Amino acid sequence: VQLQASGGGLVQAGGSLKLSCSASRRTGSNNGLGWFRQAPGKEREFVASIGWKGASTIYADSVKGRFTISRDNAKNTLYLQMDRLKPEDTAVYYCAVSRYPTATSRLENYHYWGQGTLVTVSS
Repeated sequence: VQLQASGGGLVQAGGSLKLSCSASRRTGSNNGLGWFRQAPGKEREFVASIGWKGASTIYADSVKGRFTISRDNAKNTLYLQMDRLKPEDTAVYYCAVSRYPTATSRLENYHYWGQGTLVTVSS
């Protein structure tokens, strides 16, 4: 399974970006999907997750109310709409496929990872 994340870039604080993550084959349609991020010098941290039906979602407190995770199983694509971006959102964002069908914030529950896309938010 290969995951391809895209949509990162440079944006001013308060702006928006939408990340996409495409899977190489029909996988993850029965699995939870998630977004994580890693800032320079920091550990990878959970951002958001969505269950396989798309009905259940989990967000990190730091992004709740600003980010929205969604998925299109017919297109094998995961999305992350990021609004009201802050400089502290600057990081490489990774998409991942969980071993389980429900949304989960636990990094160890994910077994396939994309290569990451860089998001830079300027102040």
